[in-house]
Amino acid sequence: MKTAASAFSKKISTKWEIPTLLRALFVIALLYLFLTGVELLGGGFKNLGKDLVDGLFEGVSNPVGGLFVGLLATVLVQSSSVSTSVIVGLVAAGVVNTGDAVPMIMGANLGTTVTNTLASLGHVRHDIEFKRAFAAATVHDFFNILAVIVFLPIELITGYLSSTATWLTDTLIGSSGSDFKSPLKEAVKLPAKWVKELLSSMGSHGDIKGVLMIAIGLLFIFISLAYITKNMRLLVADRVETAINHALGAGSGMVAILLGAIITISVQSSSITTSVLVPLAASGVLTLQNIYPVTLGANVGTTVTALLASLATGSPAAVTVAIVHTLFNISGIIVFYPFQKLRQIPINLANRIADIAVERRSLALAYTLIAFVIVPLLGVLILR
Repeated sequence: MKTAASAFSKKISTKWEIPTLLRALFVIALLYLFLTGVELLGGGFKNLGKDLVDGLFEGVSNPVGGLFVGLLATVLVQSSSVSTSVIVGLVAAGVVNTGDAVPMIMGANLGTTVTNTLASLGHVRHDIEFKRAFAAATVHDFFNILAVIVFLPIELITGYLSSTATWLTDTLIGSSGSDFKSPLKEAVKLPAKWVKELLSSMGSHGDIKGVLMIAIGLLFIFISLAYITKNMRLLVADRVETAINHALGAGSGMVAILLGAIITISVQSSSITTSVLVPLAASGVLTLQNIYPVTLGANVGTTVTALLASLATGSPAAVTVAIVHTLFNISGIIVFYPFQKLRQIPINLANRIADIAVERRSLALAYTLIAFVIVPLLGVLILR
């Protein structure tokens, strides 16, 4: 009887399973919704009065304050894709300039590591598993922290990231001083126009209309990225673990970096890629040395969302900021991965903090709260 019931349940489940093609088309529709959200976000900020906009973002010109703003925003929304897309929209609207956006992008890069750190806490009851899992999670933290320590001062002194990104923008799409004709921007103009007309017909004008456009744009971005991630995970979930094991079995760090980037682009979330690694590390299937390059690839892969969003704005400045995100992560890999001694620094730090966390589990939770909530929150409050 139980077997028959199970078979019937399986039959019903199979019957209602969404076909792969339909799921893929749904992802494309969600991507269109995401780009529409970016367009509404930029338009909403342009619609707001200048004094109100200045008040909302007062103090962000402080680079360390901008770093903490990006970090805290990403922790709150649990997605660097969302926070970087919002930053791109702010730049496109002229609310934030390129120089101020660079530290915010770096902060968003830091904030995205909180998800896998939280995932590692699920193994807290088992000493060996927890040590492996926490080290696998925090190696990502330490790499991003070290990258900020190295490249934020370099950027502030030399403008290396922003000037290189500006040159690439000029080379690829022309002068960074004026908007370019983006086919993606043209494609989302119509639905954005419908939303604007709907708000106008409801009596919304001026600042109120701008606020509502921002709210709807953010809603579109949140919903679309959440469901893109969910559907892409279902489309490729069975292949992710197999691909990771095959690539790491080959023993090539560069292959692992490329794999991390490809998987992250596919599922539109570096958090998913890195969080998949945590249970694999906890079980002893993968070593920390093998996991490390995959997380670096995930860092690069997650920048694609901001690049796509920037192309939908038609703003060269927004494209420049998105390219900065990619350059920042690639530069970090170039500095910290090829050289054995530098490569070991994040690994050694992750092992040390994991040893401490196993001895005092409360410190693991304290580390997560202090690094990802308390410090950035205090930084934002003090530096505004």
